[in-house]
Amino acid sequence: QVQLVESGGGLVQAGGSLRLSCAASGRTFSNYAMGWFRQAPGKEREIVAAITRSGSSTYYADSVKGRFTISRDNAKDTVYLQMNSLKPEDTAVYYCAAGRSLGVVVGGSNDYWGQGTQVTVSS
Repeated sequence: QVQLVESGGGLVQAGGSLRLSCAASGRTFSNYAMGWFRQAPGKEREIVAAITRSGSSTYYADSVKGRFTISRDNAKDTVYLQMNSLKPEDTAVYYCAAGRSLGVVVGGSNDYWGQGTQVTVSS
């Protein structure tokens, strides 16, 4: 089992920044690719960004390219999502997830999910 706990969400004005963290415990963190997803009210959950086990490769949804950056620190068992130039449409509950490969993570078939953290961007 892997337990994932997100933090760092909150209320921010449009144009502002937030940094989300996801701390993992349980099985070896570096064995898993990691991803960030989000779900806005009335919408389906969508992939935001993902990163390979080593951190050498990343994936971003078109809607966040150039604004968000995913990174990981395997020594701290933590994955991050730096969000800059936030827009009201970024408002959602953000979830981190762990999967066996970048492709699995992006596809949504993750082995483990966190409980989510709310991000609200005001206009």
